[in-house]
Amino acid sequence: MRRKLILDVVVLGLNHKTAPVEIREKLSFNSKEVKQFISSTVEKKNLAELSVLSTCNRTEIHFLTDNVMEGINNIINALTNYCNLTQGYLYDYLYTKTNEEAITHIFEVAAGLNSLVIGETEILGQIKQAYYLSDEAGGISSIFHGLYQHVIKAGKKVHSETQINDNAASVSYASVELAKEIFGDLKDKSVLLIGAGQMSELCAKHLLNNGVKSLTVLNRTLERARRIADQFGASYASYEELHNRLQEVDILISSTGAPHFILRDRDIKTVMDSRNYSRMFLIDIAVPRDIDPYINNIDNVYLYCIDDLESVVESNMKVREQEARKAKIILNKEVIDFMAWFKIREVVPLISALKDKADNIRESELQNFQTKLSNLSDKEKQVIDKLTKRIINQLLKEPVLNIKELAAKEKSDVVEVTLAQLFNLEEQVLTKEKLERVNNILEVKDQTGEW
Repeated sequence: MRRKLILDVVVLGLNHKTAPVEIREKLSFNSKEVKQFISSTVEKKNLAELSVLSTCNRTEIHFLTDNVMEGINNIINALTNYCNLTQGYLYDYLYTKTNEEAITHIFEVAAGLNSLVIGETEILGQIKQAYYLSDEAGGISSIFHGLYQHVIKAGKKVHSETQINDNAASVSYASVELAKEIFGDLKDKSVLLIGAGQMSELCAKHLLNNGVKSLTVLNRTLERARRIADQFGASYASYEELHNRLQEVDILISSTGAPHFILRDRDIKTVMDSRNYSRMFLIDIAVPRDIDPYINNIDNVYLYCIDDLESVVESNMKVREQEARKAKIILNKEVIDFMAWFKIREVVPLISALKDKADNIRESELQNFQTKLSNLSDKEKQVIDKLTKRIINQLLKEPVLNIKELAAKEKSDVVEVTLAQLFNLEEQVLTKEKLERVNNILEVKDQTGEW
């Protein structure tokens, strides 16, 4: 029997759903480490192609193997050596998927359906980066080239044909989207950050990433204000300057931890009078609240507290979940198209062997008739040679098309084995593993009457 030609696609990995950050960080790879891992691992027995996807929320090894269990063991051994964890400890956090389940998983990851924030687009760029890095490291060949090109195209299609990423899905992103609704362009806007906290600092970060002109940090402790400002390349000031700063700020983010309101409606009313009621967006993330809710009654003042923002996010997540269902319909079709391409590749050896056998018979028969054709000119012999080739090609045209169609169906292995046996091509195209798999399928059918 020949070495196995049909390879299994396997995904082995962990993500934010299966492993805490202290485990994920041990299995994270930078670009240099991805290349080193692939170059040192892909040459191992049973691994034909290999790629590594490593982000803050997941590390996945995608590979092709001619023996699933040996391939998985090789990858786990390589990972345990890399992260200095025991196999038993690592097993608790890993998931494995094979063939169509693995392929569907990769498509869904690329479209953002498996992300912490459903529909986010950053993962598609990370998939591209994983593809390019793995290719540079020598881990990618024809099948994974085809897989990742299909996956990237499908990810783009999901984002262009659905609204899965059109609605903010975190409080910080919701703040940015609301600011854009109020002001339009943010490039000439100034932000004032009062207090500290992860969520308020994320809001400030996203506003800066969206082009606001300036950020000033206020804190009751000036040193704390300076440290936060240094993170963002921003300016800072003492808390006593709050009311003066309100004269010029467009967006205010407050998260002080004070037990009472730090801004009341009369404060903002005075400020708005002096600034001719130019628009102001206030984001109150503090619990208890920093800003008097009656401020919302003042013209051109837009106040959102944490509950308002979470309500926006919750509403948007429902929209994203609806769009995710549309995305899955798109991906299902894309997976079917890829699986057809993938399975057709499986019968290429059968088709090639069938064509070779037919051509060998043609040449043998022509050779047998050489003496009877000896009176023909070279040109006439060339015509006969061309004619017999055309007969063979026409005779095989429909069978080849039918073989490809059958290959795209679930039980293509059975068809392939049957045809190989019919044309006496077992030695050229069949493997021991494939014959065993087909025999198992046929035994189940005999026992149950079902495929």
